Amino acid sequence: MDNSVFNVILEYLNIVFLVFSVVLFSLYILMAYLATRNSIHYKHKNSFGDISKTLGSPLAPGITIIAPAYNEGLTIVENVRSLLSLQYVNYEVMVVNDGSKDDTLQKLIEAYDLKKIDRDIDPDIKSKPIRGIYKSEQRSFAKLTVVDKANGGKSDALNAGIYLSENKYVGCIDVDCLIVPEALLHVVKSFYQHSDKRVIAVGGVIRVANSCKISGGTLEEIRLPKNWLAKFQLLEYTRSFLLGRMAWGRIDSLLIISGAFGFFDREIALAVGGYDTETVGEDMEIIFRMRRFMHDRNEPYHVAYIPDPLCWTEVPEDLNIFINQRDRWSRGNLETLNTHKDMFFNPKYGRLGMLSYPYWFFYEWLAPLLEFVGILAVIIFIYLGIINWDFFIAITITIYLFSIMFSFYAILWEIYSYNQYSKTKDILTLMLVAILEPLIFHPLVVWSSVRGNYKKLFKIRSGWGSQVRKGFAKA
Repeated sequence: MDNSVFNVILEYLNIVFLVFSVVLFSLYILMAYLATRNSIHYKHKNSFGDISKTLGSPLAPGITIIAPAYNEGLTIVENVRSLLSLQYVNYEVMVVNDGSKDDTLQKLIEAYDLKKIDRDIDPDIKSKPIRGIYKSEQRSFAKLTVVDKANGGKSDALNAGIYLSENKYVGCIDVDCLIVPEALLHVVKSFYQHSDKRVIAVGGVIRVANSCKISGGTLEEIRLPKNWLAKFQLLEYTRSFLLGRMAWGRIDSLLIISGAFGFFDREIALAVGGYDTETVGEDMEIIFRMRRFMHDRNEPYHVAYIPDPLCWTEVPEDLNIFINQRDRWSRGNLETLNTHKDMFFNPKYGRLGMLSYPYWFFYEWLAPLLEFVGILAVIIFIYLGIINWDFFIAITITIYLFSIMFSFYAILWEIYSYNQYSKTKDILTLMLVAILEPLIFHPLVVWSSVRGNYKKLFKIRSGWGSQVRKGFAKA
């Protein structure tokens, strides 16, 4: 093959990457605009009235917070104590001990004076066998229910909680997340803000708690993470939740609600069969199914999104744990997209089929793979001496500068809207992180995605991987 053929191939690749980049830039600018409009609208809408009195009433709708726990003995008591201190009257905390091998259950029994109770359990519940249900004999812990079951994984534990709950709404969270006291007030309010549509799910912003001062399950001081890997993730979370998901929420096309903080209409969640236990991307997949369920029945519905910082979580500071996490996310993306591939450019599903699914396919799943192929192509073309250096340098600088500008906008909008990091030093540090991210952090994300897709496509068995956390007590 002579150089002329390589030159033709190179020109076509240049066109593909140029078009791909221009479309991506346009979408990101549009997302920034929509997110800004939605944030302003949300703040204006919620600036009137006091919701604490109305939703703090015993007549307010019931909600069950389901928190799966597996080997959480080190922090489970404090985590549950935090969940029991929320500012809402009619709610239940249901901790599902998913076959822990440590002393998780025993610590809960001792700390909260739990006793096993008799309760009829439907034998058709779609979960591993339930070994017992515990309630406290102390009135102050009346909101707590502990379910002990055989190990089946996070999705299986959440399904057990959904089936055992008797409230109208269920919240599926990570037990080691820190939820702010007024969170349920905002969540339940969101379920009732659309009189003409049924709100089937509510999601919210996830904030990074690493290095924050936390005492007794209460966030006392917000601090920037000391670990650089956590700093990169903080910027990524800010950009993703405050701009990306806020934009999709503006046009009611959100396709994912974080597993760390997701609330659902229990009736619809049961109607679709709960979480899929065969995927590692269960938080995304259940939203696909719930949306399809409502679309197929031509029932007006809405998936709400709350931009208020209501949930704080610890992100990985260990590189191997981080790569395993992103590997898993990429496998979950591919599994969900493949399961619901008939939605791809399907006008039956409106914006979901014509906009949300294609975006997720091209720019969330395919983009990292194209980047990886592009890097390999550049290396090959440099070796062969046929690379168009003018084009390569121009497109690289353009993409780099655009990514920095988008991150700067996310940082500035966060300061304007919620101002969680108000110190000048913190703001300058975040801007430095934004400058370094495309060079250091983003390649790690691309590599993790490629690895996850390779495992899935070649059927290399891989589960959730290690999820070791330091815990808020040490933070």
